[in-house]
Amino acid sequence: MKAIVTGGAGFIGSHLAAALLSSGARVTIIDNLSTGRQSNVPEGAVLHALDVASDEAYDLIVHERPEVVFHLAGQANVHKSMTDPVYDARTNVLGTLNLLTACKRACAAKFIFSSTAAVYGSTDRDRLTESDPVSPVSFYALSKWFSEQYIHLFAELNQLPYTILRFSNVYGPRQMPQGEGNVIPLFMNQLRRGQPIMIHGDGNQTRDFVYVGDVVKALLSASLLGRGGTYHVSTGQSISVNELAQQLIAIHGSDHPIVHTASRAGDTEHSCLDNHKASQELLWRPMTSFDDGLREAYAYFMR
Repeated sequence: MKAIVTGGAGFIGSHLAAALLSSGARVTIIDNLSTGRQSNVPEGAVLHALDVASDEAYDLIVHERPEVVFHLAGQANVHKSMTDPVYDARTNVLGTLNLLTACKRACAAKFIFSSTAAVYGSTDRDRLTESDPVSPVSFYALSKWFSEQYIHLFAELNQLPYTILRFSNVYGPRQMPQGEGNVIPLFMNQLRRGQPIMIHGDGNQTRDFVYVGDVVKALLSASLLGRGGTYHVSTGQSISVNELAQQLIAIHGSDHPIVHTASRAGDTEHSCLDNHKASQELLWRPMTSFDDGLREAYAYFMR
């Protein structure tokens, strides 16, 4: 199988590229290295340092004629999206559209898109399903939602097979303090530097944390079993930011101060996604406990 992974030098994409190579696939990576690292690229993958919105990325897909394109690249920093929404939209919306048109020209077999739980915005629901209404509260989330709509319409008009995966907060080795859902490496970085753990708001906001290895398995399942649907990739369990901080302090093995600061514009209060649909249709479910995954992430970050 020939696969293209956009964002393959980044956190999730590099893990996916390694898994694809292990399965015998030929892997080409498109990554502009703005947040990704060349050192993350697994041996055997071919890296092209290109922007997903560029003509060069379009030409590469047309030339390679991949059987599947995993689109994980994008502007994923919520705060940056609020201060520079034009850049956010260009990267996330126009970048996605550029790849879709290239896939049409290349007759790609399938387009797998990584979206986000952030499209739902703030909610009091204990657990969201894919049919719940969206209400983005950041330009990042809005750009992901617009990208989803482009995919739906483009696929309908051009018979392009696709699957959309809405990730909850992904964590694990290689995650950097910048980007969406970055609270775990951010806290670990503060622990490593001996700085107080800084929590925006009261810390009662909740997140659904899913381990990167489980996310990779969901992406692979989507490439095989996805048939034009939207699915949650999540654990269906939530933990507060305060609880997360205390658990990391316990793993760190020493007392550590916590400081609460003002809430940030664009942050959601509560987020937890039901994964029943993915379990039923993609035959996927998360296997890594939060404690095990957190210890893996901590060991990698502190090495």
